[in-house]
Amino acid sequence: MRSIFSLLALGAVFPAVPVLAEPQPFLLDEIVLSGSLTPVPADGYARAYSVVTRAEIEARGLASVEDALRALPGLSVSTSGSSLTQIRIRGGEANHTLVLIDGIEASGGADSHVFSGFGTEDIERIEVLRGPQSVIYGSNASTGVVNIITRRAEPGRGHGGGIEVGNGAAGSAWVTQRGDRGGLALSLAARNDRGFDYSGDGGGKDGLDTRTATLTGDVAATETLRVGAILRRERLRYDYDAENPDWAATDADSYIVDAPLFGRRDGLRGALWAEHEAFDGRLTQRLQWQQSRDRASENDGPQRRGETQRLRYRASVGLDGRVSDARHLLNLLAERQRDTTSMAPDQRRQANAVALEYRARLDGLDVQAGLRHDDNRAFGDFTSWNIAASWQVPDMPLRLRGSAGTGLVNPSFTELFGGFGTIGNPDLRPEQNRSVDLGVDWQWAQGQVGLTWFRESLKDEIEFFATPSGDFSYRNQSGRSPRQGVELAARMDATEVLSLGASYTYLDAKNPDGSVEIRRPRHEAGLNATLALLEGRAQVSGDLRRVSGLWDTQFWGGFETRELPAYTVVNLAAAYDLTPNVRATARVVNLFDRSYSEVWGYASQGRTAYLGLQARW
Repeated sequence: MRSIFSLLALGAVFPAVPVLAEPQPFLLDEIVLSGSLTPVPADGYARAYSVVTRAEIEARGLASVEDALRALPGLSVSTSGSSLTQIRIRGGEANHTLVLIDGIEASGGADSHVFSGFGTEDIERIEVLRGPQSVIYGSNASTGVVNIITRRAEPGRGHGGGIEVGNGAAGSAWVTQRGDRGGLALSLAARNDRGFDYSGDGGGKDGLDTRTATLTGDVAATETLRVGAILRRERLRYDYDAENPDWAATDADSYIVDAPLFGRRDGLRGALWAEHEAFDGRLTQRLQWQQSRDRASENDGPQRRGETQRLRYRASVGLDGRVSDARHLLNLLAERQRDTTSMAPDQRRQANAVALEYRARLDGLDVQAGLRHDDNRAFGDFTSWNIAASWQVPDMPLRLRGSAGTGLVNPSFTELFGGFGTIGNPDLRPEQNRSVDLGVDWQWAQGQVGLTWFRESLKDEIEFFATPSGDFSYRNQSGRSPRQGVELAARMDATEVLSLGASYTYLDAKNPDGSVEIRRPRHEAGLNATLALLEGRAQVSGDLRRVSGLWDTQFWGGFETRELPAYTVVNLAAAYDLTPNVRATARVVNLFDRSYSEVWGYASQGRTAYLGLQARW
């Protein structure tokens, strides 16, 4: 609580705007909120990124964040039961991707975020940054960042909500108000999904029951001072099946067996922020305090707790004018972070960091460069850097870009001190990533195509291994883990009523000994199409995803790493405007009822249909 009161006191001197989002939502389509210490104009951001908007989420019938991230260039999504969905970027591990919700870390205790039933009901947009982002965000942003931005207050008053039925039920409601001085937004959502049998044995369904509430607000205290807050609460109950007892499995069908197991997660995230403008807008200062708390347990057993607190101060100086439109901008960051967990109650992490970032917008040339120094009490100091540039070719709809940088991932508390049936290794070293990429973007009136080549190298990669005594622990691999690939994204308006999209990722990710990295497909392609009908009152959307070259370890027999069968999944979604304010929706997951696995032994969701209503006024 002392931290909260300290921020309130300091807020009278140093103020700011939401964590990564400006309070004016109409700017969202023109800037990349997450790509810098201050928002970056999209046409001047020189690094590889993707954005999934609210309009796309609704058109494609994307009910979860996991589904929204599938088939994005450079991303690999793997699900092993309702309790564990992991996101990997450019072949890195799941904990090499930092997940944020409105700029707040989505997991307390410096652990990787587990996606489980993360609905899209209150999401405004999702930004994905590919490549090292440690200069801006520190540890755990070694291969990229996923920033999930929730609904913000729009000018005037707005209300809305929705319901959906099909293999369970879901409901949501929201209300927003924005006036001349500030705004307030409240979103509530609940989903009781009956799920499906992850064991594939024809046993009981493994469902999810989620509840979320998000409250955001901001107010202009003076003409130059704006303050605000964000508060989000999440509650989740999930069912899961068991690994074959006594390691008696002999194949994929016998590895996971039906069992009435369940778990609970409870998360609380919040931030207080303030931003102040001085010298006619040439200087802005931002102070933000944020906290993430998580609690988890299985089968009413002991509860695990994790907490992360972060205090950030940022000063931005427009070297040749106002910060909002300066051609030369200098950002300074100072922050302190503290992580604790009940898994290691006597171990606390604290780190201090300073960073400097320079941005320039010249005639057709955009440049970003950053340097950060972390003073970490547990692992020593580390200096990360990045540099990026893009060039708009004169008289052509062609933009060339390139970037390079380094990233850092500190070992987790579990890796250091043990837990979940493993033995910790307190001698682990942080993982360090080095990256370079080159890209080209071609844009015309009806669409755009982006192509990126990347190469990354991970030093001291931490691996999970079996000790000679039969226990499981962690160790640093000797040498470097190389990763390289190609990312392609395309979107076009084929006609006035038909829009098309495509993505493709080629990834070659290996361990230092040359063996393939698991749960990272070599080839992943996506196609989607949206057709408007009845003068725009109706629309139909289809998604196709093809995955091949996916390897995983079989936890039976000789513990071999084998390739999973390739698979293709098709989803459909449709909507019809009953009135200007009420829309009927329908969607079908896995239209052709294909059986596939993203992780050995775990079954996939069969064909499932949903119907819903959405309202807004």
